Amino acid sequence: MDNQNLNILDEVNKGATMGMDAISYVSEKASDSDFKQVLDTEYNKYEKISQRVNDLYAQYSDEEPHETNAMNKAMTWYGIQMRTMIDGTTSKLSELLMQGTNMGIIEGRRLINQNPEADSDVKNILNDFVVMQEDSVETLKKYL
Repeated sequence: MDNQNLNILDEVNKGATMGMDAISYVSEKASDSDFKQVLDTEYNKYEKISQRVNDLYAQYSDEEPHETNAMNKAMTWYGIQMRTMIDGTTSKLSELLMQGTNMGIIEGRRLINQNPEADSDVKNILNDFVVMQEDSVETLKKYL
């Protein structure tokens, strides 16, 4: 059971750190001040989820929660650079973030469905993470 909870927390933390990385990379390219403000808000939401994971993780392990590795960070950065080389509009930046966020939603929903026995605190973080991402997609749609 603890392994199940640790796995969920690790996956949520990886998703949150990947979200923060992607927002950081996109924010560097954003020129629209309203969009940049939205990105800052979204970044803070991911950061809060990651902090909640870190706070709860200690109940299950003496180690730190897993984050995205250097290769994934590099691939995320490279992907954003390549996809915005020709089109760096706010619409394109929003689209890229939405694509990544949708992958996180799918993975989160899969974890919810496949782990009904997880502890309630873990399920709460996971559910909050998925709902936060779903809200983010709705926010980002306005910039397409």
